[in-house]
Parts: sequence; structure tokens; C-alpha cells
Amino acid sequence: MFQGFSPRISKNSRLFQIIILFCLGICLLVGCGDAKGTLRARSLQTETSPSSPKDRVTVGTTLKPRTIDPADSYDLAGILVVYNLGETLYSYKLGTTELEPRLAIAMPKISADGLIYRIPLRQGVKFHDGTPFNAAAMVFSLNRFIQNAGEPSFLLSDTIDTVKALGEWEIEITLKKPFSAFPALLAFPGACAVSPQAYEIGEGKFKPESFVGTGPYQLTQFSSDSLHLKAFANYWGEKPKNQGINLQLYPSNPANLFNAFRTQTIDVAYQSLMAQQIKTLKADASQEKYKVIESSGSVINFMALNVQTDALRQVLVRKAIATLIDRKLLIDRILQGQGEALYSMIPLSFSAYQPVFQTKYGDAKGTLRARNLEQAKQWLKEAGFSRENPVKIEVWHSSGSITNSIVAALLKALSKRDLDNAIQFEPNSIAGAAYFKNVSKGLYESSISNWYPDFLDPDNYIFPFLDCAKGSLSKGCEEGGAQNQGSFYYNPKMNQLIDQQRREPDPQKRDAIFAEIQRILAADVPYIPLWQTKDFAFAQQNITGTVINPSQTFPFWTLGKS
Repeated sequence: MFQGFSPRISKNSRLFQIIILFCLGICLLVGCGDAKGTLRARSLQTETSPSSPKDRVTVGTTLKPRTIDPADSYDLAGILVVYNLGETLYSYKLGTTELEPRLAIAMPKISADGLIYRIPLRQGVKFHDGTPFNAAAMVFSLNRFIQNAGEPSFLLSDTIDTVKALGEWEIEITLKKPFSAFPALLAFPGACAVSPQAYEIGEGKFKPESFVGTGPYQLTQFSSDSLHLKAFANYWGEKPKNQGINLQLYPSNPANLFNAFRTQTIDVAYQSLMAQQIKTLKADASQEKYKVIESSGSVINFMALNVQTDALRQVLVRKAIATLIDRKLLIDRILQGQGEALYSMIPLSFSAYQPVFQTKYGDAKGTLRARNLEQAKQWLKEAGFSRENPVKIEVWHSSGSITNSIVAALLKALSKRDLDNAIQFEPNSIAGAAYFKNVSKGLYESSISNWYPDFLDPDNYIFPFLDCAKGSLSKGCEEGGAQNQGSFYYNPKMNQLIDQQRREPDPQKRDAIFAEIQRILAADVPYIPLWQTKDFAFAQQNITGTVINPSQTFPFWTLGKS
């Protein structure tokens, strides 16, 4: 069971403890389910699930795709399917952030000005409908992604100027401006090749429930509660370890997913179980009932500080908040060990990562430097705030996130315990759609959110947060990433460094630029990184080859039955 907070916290904040226990009670009630819920899960399976032959694997998930048209799919549910049905020019070696050619046969040749990319293509590849893959098909696919104007189309339309074929087995892509992370962008699953015979170019012309690509599987069924994939007989590469996948959907119902796995109705459970359910399954796995697969995730949780508000305009206040954060408490007590402390907006899995917030503000572990709470109090005093004259700061989050609700309550309790209540946090929540809309309008003094990257490169954790296309020192960011994420931070030097790393082709020199970016980030504190996720999958004992990629994509073709 979840252990309570230390007596030191409960003594100084009885209200905080009540809030935490109430929220956790909700988590445990939903996560553990009951006998009735278990029977219902079994009943649903009996009614909707097809038989699973020995050579097929059943994967369960709470994710339900809105669409699997690669030009319009922009949620994890759809991307999970597209990744297994299609192929991009480049992808990542399984379980890593290392790029490798896929439908390309080599990394691109780049012009001296960084604008032109020439990419040689793989021969002997066929689409699921028998159409041969070639340069014309790849050009068609990329142009369709851009011109059909689906949700993720901006990823390429903002970057690519033109795409053309150079003969049958090479394409040339001209960028609008240099972008050194472009090959990583081409690994976005939606930028995959699709058959020109099965699709058409035209704004809004999508096929949400069908797919014709070149991947190791082809789609045979799409229904409201399941998708069926079979191994593609004419696949050019290594054949899957199974003959097909039954993807069983439990939309937004982790209790049913949990129960279906424990009753062995499904072979693999992935995305998204609750913390207590994961803890239970990990305990069972330690007794060799199941297999647990754990991986560092790419999703980060952070706090945005609106530097244009009266409460947070002074950097000394922001520095005090950065010092206050107790990540050990967040990880151990709230996440139950299912996360990793993060001291930069760039995750630990990248070589560019620098633990700048740990170096500058310390942490509760004190391995590098212990938190200097007296210094934080002094900063607040210099800013004009104290126990007698506290600064009041609203903390907003989506009402759909129980975790962020507890984090907001934790901040309130920590300030009372560690800063003599010189900062009075006021937790607030609102429905998700309104919350994210209001963040970019500057309605919140501070907010707690998470970030799912579009592609695996440090740039995707820096540019969307710190770049500002239009702004000034007096007005802050009026247009750009900093405005969208709610910090409204503007720094001409930061803009210069971001542009510089985007143009720099040398990886080591790029990392040096990212180091400077992170140093300024820690000094100015428009955001405070909190943690990065850990991803978990659970497999029955007879299942082999379960892999979780840092991008949260999940390869089906490695799964086998012993």
C-alpha cells in the first residue's frame, strides 16, 4: 500500500495530508477494481474478442485511435498502430534514440548551406496492395502529409519547401531554413510511405479506418473495440515473430485492462495502467507470475511560470520556487517510484542533457548539492515577501490529472513547511480543453503540464518552450513557443542560441550549444522540470521479445510465444 508522508509534513500541514489521502483513495478505488469489474471485463472479452491462435498475440491497451490515417493521426493511440503498419525513411534502433535508415538506405547527403537533403531509397519494397515502392511514391506520401492538412501536417509544412524525385531511387527535399534535427523529424511515424493507388492528395481527404503501407503488418479489421493485423507476406525485411496481432481496446478504462491481463485474457498490457495497478503487477512479476518491461520514457512533466505576471515577474521568486521543489518526494510518494527526477527540460536519454537545476538549486537527496532553503527565504525577502507578507501564486492544472492535483497540493504544503509560508500557492483546476487554451492566453500565473515529444531530438524539448518569434523585453513573448506553453518568456540570446543549434550539423557542437541554453534556462527559470516518465509493459510468462521504445512506440513484430 501507499505509505503516508513523513511526520514532519503531516505535523505542519494536516490539510495537505487529507488532500493527498483523498486523491490516492480515488486512485486505489479505480485502479484495483472489484469482483464485479473483473466479471464485467471477462464478459466483454467473451463477447468481443476473437479466438487467439497460438501464432497470434493479443495486446491490450486503453488507447483508442481517432484515426489511423498517417496524415491525420496525432495521438499516441493512432501512432501506435501506424508505427506497426507503416515505415518511414528513418527510424530508431529498437529501445534507443539512435537513428537508422529504414526506407532510405543511408543517412542523407546535405548541402553546404544545410537546405538540401538527398536521400537514396530502398529497392524491392512493395505496398500492402502490391504497388511497388519508389521515389515517386515517397514524394507522393510526403506531399500528401503536408497538403491534406491533417493535425500533424505542420511538422513538415513548417520545415519543407519542396520534395521531388531524382530518378526512381532517390529523392531531394529542400528546406525553408536549415534544421539539423530534420532526419529525426522524418522518423515521425505519420511521415511513412503510403500507396499512391490507395490514397489521394487533397485537403481533408483522409481514410481513418484503413491503411495501405509497406510495414511488417497489414490491417485486416478495424472495429470500435479491436484491430486485427496480420503479418505481411511480401514484407521486404525480417518477418515478424508472430503471424498477427489482436489489438484489444479498453478505452479510458485501466481497470478492465488490468483485470483482462490478470485473468490472462490478453498476452500483453501496454498503455495506460494506473500507478497502483503497476505496483501490483510489478509485485506479481517478482514472484514470476508475469514479465515486467520497464523503460525510460520521453514524456516530461514541468511547471510553467508566467514571467509577465506580478507574482512571478521577479526572478528571485522563481528561483525560490525552483529551490523548493522536492523531486524525491514527488517520485517516491506520488509516483511510487514510477518516474525519474528531471533537472532539465531535456530528458536524461540525450547526450545533451545537463542537470542544471540540480547543480544550481540542489535537491533533497543532496548528492550534488542539498537544497539551500535559507537562500530561498533570503531571495524572497529581497523580493519583498515573507511570512508576514506572502506572495500568492495560483497553480493551475487540468482537472483530468489526479497526479498534477496532488503535485499542486504538495507545493502548498512544502512552502508552509520549508519557506515559512512566504509563498502561498493556490491550487486550481479546469477541464482539459479549456485549460490548454487558457495557458497560451496568459490567464494563469503558473501551471503544471506534461509534454509528449513529436520527434526524438533535444530541439523538441527546447524550441517549443523557449523560442519566441515575436516579443520584447518589456512585453515578453507575444508569439511563439514560450507564449504557447504559458511562460511568455523572451530572451534574445536564447532565440539566437536556439537558431544556432538548429543550424549546427556537428553533434558535439550542438550539445555545447544546448549546454548554454540549459544554463540560461536554470538562471531565468521560466519553467521548472519535475520528472520524466517511466513506461511499463506487462507480458504473460510465455511471451518473448517485448520492447518499449523511448518514443513510446511499441513494436509488435518482436513479440513471440514460447
